[in-house]
Amino acid sequence: MSEFAKIFIGIGFLLIFMGLILLLFDKLPFFGKLPGDFEYRGTNIRVYFPFLSMLIVSLILTILLNIFFYFFRR
Repeated sequence: MSEFAKIFIGIGFLLIFMGLILLLFDKLPFFGKLPGDFEYRGTNIRVYFPFLSMLIVSLILTILLNIFFYFFRR
């Protein structure tokens, strides 16, 4: 039963951390406007692909999840 409790505690910390990131996300004016983010504006269409921003998010999440799994491995 203690393993189950550790999993819930870990998920709780992860959710709190993600909530804090979402609160601070609006205060990052450069995020989504990096040089590697592609945008096409036509007359009736707008296509936006935040390639570099998503690479940065992926890198940060990979590091955080590796740290999380390092501390909560069996």
